[in-house]
Amino acid sequence: MNRTLEYNIDLKDGKPYVESHEAQQIEYLLGSATTYMGGYSFYHSGFQQLIAYEAYTRTPDDKKLKVSEFKTSTDKESFVFYDDVKETTFNFPAVEPGAVGNLQVSWHNTDPHLLSAYYFTGYMPVVNSELKLTVAKDISLKYRLIGLDTSNISVTVESKHHNNIYTFLYKNCPADKRYPDAPNFSWYSPHVIFYIENYKDEKGAIVPYLSDADDLYRLNYGFIKTINNTINPQLKHIVDTLTANLTTQESKARSIYLWVQHNIKYVAFEDGMGGFVPRDAGLVCSRRFGDCKDMASILTEMLNAAGVPAYFTWIGTRDLPYKFSKEPLPLVSNHMICAIKLDNKFIFLDGTDPTCVFGMPSSAIQDKEAMIGISEKEYKILKIPAIDKNRNTVVDTTWLELTPNGLKGKVRKDLTGYLSMAMYGNLMYWSNRNINEDMKNEFERGSNKFKLDTFHVDRKPTTDQISITAGFSLPDYAKKIGDEYYLNLNLFKFFEHEEIDYPKRKVPIEYSFKSTKKYVTLLKIPSGYKLGYLPQGKSFHNKVWGFDFRYEQKGNWIVLTQEFDNDNLMLTSDQFEAWNKVLENLLPLYKETLSLTKI
Repeated sequence: MNRTLEYNIDLKDGKPYVESHEAQQIEYLLGSATTYMGGYSFYHSGFQQLIAYEAYTRTPDDKKLKVSEFKTSTDKESFVFYDDVKETTFNFPAVEPGAVGNLQVSWHNTDPHLLSAYYFTGYMPVVNSELKLTVAKDISLKYRLIGLDTSNISVTVESKHHNNIYTFLYKNCPADKRYPDAPNFSWYSPHVIFYIENYKDEKGAIVPYLSDADDLYRLNYGFIKTINNTINPQLKHIVDTLTANLTTQESKARSIYLWVQHNIKYVAFEDGMGGFVPRDAGLVCSRRFGDCKDMASILTEMLNAAGVPAYFTWIGTRDLPYKFSKEPLPLVSNHMICAIKLDNKFIFLDGTDPTCVFGMPSSAIQDKEAMIGISEKEYKILKIPAIDKNRNTVVDTTWLELTPNGLKGKVRKDLTGYLSMAMYGNLMYWSNRNINEDMKNEFERGSNKFKLDTFHVDRKPTTDQISITAGFSLPDYAKKIGDEYYLNLNLFKFFEHEEIDYPKRKVPIEYSFKSTKKYVTLLKIPSGYKLGYLPQGKSFHNKVWGFDFRYEQKGNWIVLTQEFDNDNLMLTSDQFEAWNKVLENLLPLYKETLSLTKI
């Protein structure tokens, strides 16, 4: 029914001081709601310290039944080893149609640099979703509305006594519609980010807080200025050993990056200031594990020791829609990497990705702004490029022969770029016990009767190239009627049932990287037969994407070549109609069947 989050942003002892209070009212319309919404929770951490909380049910006959039991546990993402965010859970009592669950929570926000965005929508529809900021007049506040449908948010600002009061109200919010191919909800869910630009001290002087990127860098640099003041002897010995016979900066950088990728295990930590301050490189080396900041720490220390200019670099992954150039806030970056300078060009090294090739950014940071810490006073904000589609390719070739039971064949898959890195990543984690099944899934084509007979992996010197081959059988695939064979060479029917529900869907579609994919299927014409009917090919491209289909006969082989391209990291709703137009032209081709006639 109602969700209201109120912030009081004031000055205390000459510094910004923030407390917040949230109130929610949840009305239960059906008795079945007990099974999935009787349980509820709220969150807190060292940066959001609990002051007070209360939960109760207001029954249909207006009785107040308090929650008496709360359980607090560590809340963490599946990929995070340790997280200091706590979740307190409870059950509303006596939930029935007409009952209203009430929750009230108050926090002290210990670091006003880290104020969280307010999301108006969620997994439940909300009648009234409101953010209210009461801000002392000696504090200058900035805000931005981000996401889809922000025009539905009314904003009012009023002056009252010693405060300015900002109210953001979204009435009748629908629940967020989630899609498995959508980007992180921060790209589309309507929300407001707000932050302190500056404030007046006791003498009336303006004190910058987060007014621009300079202020943010000053804050960020404070997290790294006291670490790696001297190099650990053990680490120095490793550097000397790795670079002993190398003469160029690039060769030294490649050697060190590869060593960190293979010898330091990535483990995610989010523990108070440990979520911002990297650990000393010597400690990371002795432990042989660390989080992204620790990876950046050991990389910068080792590279600088080898004479390669290396810098701590803050960046937001593609989970976040924000930019340092627009929002000078800590929430813009959720990741840290290392940047090096070779021949007056910056190269970005992400130690958390064990398969990433030197010279290519990890796929998760393409097209994002990076803040490179050059020195205490100097930094650069650079945009990391998106890798061209022609560097991320798959060429999948299948050779088929007819047998009395169906088909037998061979496959060769040549992968480059991120597609190859992903395969190397799979090979790292696929267990020997299940690798036959994993490889079957990797090669499967034609039908669910596909049987993998053999496979081989041809590893290359670097992880941006790999080839895998296989032998297989496919029973009952070709149909023989009288003296003729009928066969659909479309062993893959990509993009079936992938029409976008346009214009109903507004949420974007995200891709991990740009790519080109080519699938070649060759059928050997058996002795005593000739080609009876060969389907027509077709090509169709628009500004969003496209395909090429070609059928041809080469000697005693019939060849179908399918090519697809994707030059997008994200599709927005204005591109959905063009996407569907390609499918209108593509999907009918999958029904085409060729025939072989007895001579």
